[in-house]
Amino acid sequence: MMRPLRRALILDCDGYETPLFSADGRHMAVRGNAYGNSVQVFEFPSLHRVMATTLGDPNPGYPYPQEWLDQMTSWSRHNIAFGPQPGVLWIATPAGVLVEVDVETHHATEHDVLTGSRLSALAATASGGFVVAGSEGELVLLSVLSDSTQSRPTSRDVSRAAAVAFLEATAEVPDDGADLETHLVLTDGTGTWEADDLATVTTAGATDPTWLQLRAAINKANRCR
Repeated sequence: MMRPLRRALILDCDGYETPLFSADGRHMAVRGNAYGNSVQVFEFPSLHRVMATTLGDPNPGYPYPQEWLDQMTSWSRHNIAFGPQPGVLWIATPAGVLVEVDVETHHATEHDVLTGSRLSALAATASGGFVVAGSEGELVLLSVLSDSTQSRPTSRDVSRAAAVAFLEATAEVPDDGADLETHLVLTDGTGTWEADDLATVTTAGATDPTWLQLRAAINKANRCR
């Protein structure tokens, strides 16, 4: 039977889309969340976060202005893809532009695709191209030019080695691990927490993840009882 591994990536809230891996397995991108158009990219197997950005204006807080809600919903929830070049993430925008981003240098290049039409979906093809859908019913097949962001070779050996390294750096949760949280080693891409750390933490700053602030507040309240 398949069992969870102890090493786990924890995200700050809910509503995230399915993670995407780059062709060489060295990067993983997560699109979300329910409260904003965030994009985060993590190295694999380290799970170190190398890029985090918000598409459009950040969440202004509740109650949400209608202008912000309209802007947020104008971004497709399926608008990111890794192309044939490792380390390069592509982002489709409501302005009909594809943005090519080097996740290590954060250098971005814009490519006009459908002027005046919102890009409603983006996906990579098995042959190394892209399929882009527009809000007016357009469907466009694109290929990546050789002079685009620097090309780096892709090899199945690289992705296989990354998977092996991840498995060797962790272990399976035991058969009797009914309380999953007591076995997990959590990371958000910048910090790492063992189960014992989370059971005793009572302080967290405004820059700490929301889930960690909540955990600290709950632990502190329980101690005061």
